[in-house]
Parts: sequence; structure tokens; C-alpha cells
Amino acid sequence: MDLVAVGESMVALRPATPGAGLADADTFVRTAGGAESNVACALAAAGHRTRWLSRVGDDAFGRYVTAGVAAYGVDVSGVVRDPGRPTGIYFRTAADRAAGADGVAYYRAGSAASAMAPGCFGPALLAARVLHLTGITAALSEGCADLLLALTGAPRASLVSFDLNHRPALRQDPALLLTLARRAGLVFAGADEAAALWGTIGPAALRALLPEPAQLVVKEGARGATLFTRESGTGDTEVFVPAPRVDVVAATGAGDGFAAGYLAGVLRGLGPEERLRLAHRFAGAALATPGDVPPPGDTTATASATTPARVTAPARATAPPAPPAAVPGTPRTTTPPAEDTP
Repeated sequence: MDLVAVGESMVALRPATPGAGLADADTFVRTAGGAESNVACALAAAGHRTRWLSRVGDDAFGRYVTAGVAAYGVDVSGVVRDPGRPTGIYFRTAADRAAGADGVAYYRAGSAASAMAPGCFGPALLAARVLHLTGITAALSEGCADLLLALTGAPRASLVSFDLNHRPALRQDPALLLTLARRAGLVFAGADEAAALWGTIGPAALRALLPEPAQLVVKEGARGATLFTRESGTGDTEVFVPAPRVDVVAATGAGDGFAAGYLAGVLRGLGPEERLRLAHRFAGAALATPGDVPPPGDTTATASATTPARVTAPARATAPPAPPAAVPGTPRTTTPPAEDTP
């Protein structure tokens, strides 16, 4: 198994009418979304073997979410169905974060995923080259926080990948997130997220706060991303790759796409600069679709992300293609937002 991702996925509902807000929408389009499963789906679509571990309600929405993730080729055999707790739901507008609007509403308190705790997934299910976690899971419940502490604290052969995924609405504990980040071998963090949580300004300051991870990726939105890498017994190597210009259809899922692209580069043995370029390409594919992840089999949206395996062209020369048809009323921007899937 190339990657195992652990975390909550929910039913995502967005207005069917482009540009409509949550208050005035009459009909909604249903999809499934979750930061960790988004990464597993994007990597599976690119040909990697992935597994998603979580808990869902033993209800229609739980079956829908599980089937939606499985449609990408992700192994969902370890997902637990909870007969006593529901599957989480969230509503969002197509331009919720791209426009800076208050366009997201969560209904996840007491969800099946919030009952995750240490020991709920056996060693065989967790075995993979990469174990991917996020700071969202740590905020769902005390049991979920304990689960992440257990997963990051135990010796394991896997590369532990941790995406900060700061969500102000979840009231995440900065000290807990710092502990989890320091235990990981690979950390993804937005410069703005780190500033909000820990007061660091810029990539260098964040690296000074987080010297432990062998790989630290600091995202700076439309500017690009900086990678700090350190081999055993050597100092840091720093690489910066600018982000390509992208016409944004919807911002949700861009950070997950970025993480998936970078991890694809790690799994393929690419060099630092190539990993960042591939990460930008995956993020661009996510920005070009209204859902969290391009639909299964959507080669138009994902072709730029999945091929070629090695990217050597300048960053601004290989922007992902726009979707087949523009969605009326959607914004056009060249600034990928820092926030991502809940």
C-alpha cells in the first residue's frame, strides 16, 4: 500500500445554482468530501494504491460517502459503520473561500468519525509507505486527539505526513498541533495558518519553530511554496517553486490536491523541485473543478496533474487546463486560497 489516510469525510452540499448563497438556494448538489480522503482519492486517480480509514454512520449518507471514495479506487475495507452515530454533513457555496464569503455550515458534532480513538484501526490496516494525517482530526474529539498522538508517537516504518489544516471554527489547540507537527516526518503548513496559530512570519520563522520534520512544505498561496529538506547529519536544503496562474472555479480541495501531488512525487522518487511542481499541478486540477476532487475518470481536469511523472518545464509554463465549460457566475482569480476542505 502506498498511502493510508485517516480522518473524517462528510456529505458535502453546495447550491445547484452558481453564485447562490446558502440562505437563498433551493436545490443542492451532493458530493463527498474530507481532507484525508481527498488526498487518498487524488493519489488513487494518479495510479497509486491508497486506503482511507474512518468511521461513518450506518446510514444512507455513510454508504454514499464510502461509495464515493471507493469510486476513485481507494480501499475502504477498513471503514467502520457506526449504528449509533450519524455521518457528518456540511454545506458550502462554490466560491466560499475564493471570495472570502461566510459560505460554510458544518453539522458534524457527535458524528461517527468523532468516536475514533486509539486502537480503532489495527496495524495491518495502517501499514503503508505513507501515513497521512491532518490537524482537523485532532480537533474532532478527545479520542481523535489521542488517536493522532498515538499514531505519531509510535515507532513505524511509514513516513508520517501531517497537514496542519487550520480551521478557526474547530478551535484547534495550537500546542497539540505543534506537538503533532514535530513528530511527523513531513509537514504541510500554510504560512498564514502558522501565523494564526503560532505567530510565525514567513517560511524561515516556521522552520525555526519546526526543525524536527525532515521535510517541511510552507505554502504561500499564489506566490508559491517553499520546501525545507534535511538529510541525516546535514543542514537544511531550501527550494522555492512559484505557483502557476490558475482560473479558480472553486477553492475547496486545493490544499488537499497540493498535498497529494507532493506525496505522489515522494512515492515516485522525484527530487525536491519536481515534487513541488507536481504539487502545484495537482492543486491546479482541484481549483479547476467545483467539487473537492475532480470526478473519477475526469481526464480533462486531471491530465495536467497525473502526467508526466517528471516535470521539468518552468512553473508558469504548465498551468492546468480549464474545465470543459466555464460555470456561469463563478469568479476568476489567480490567488489560490490558503484554506481547504473541512
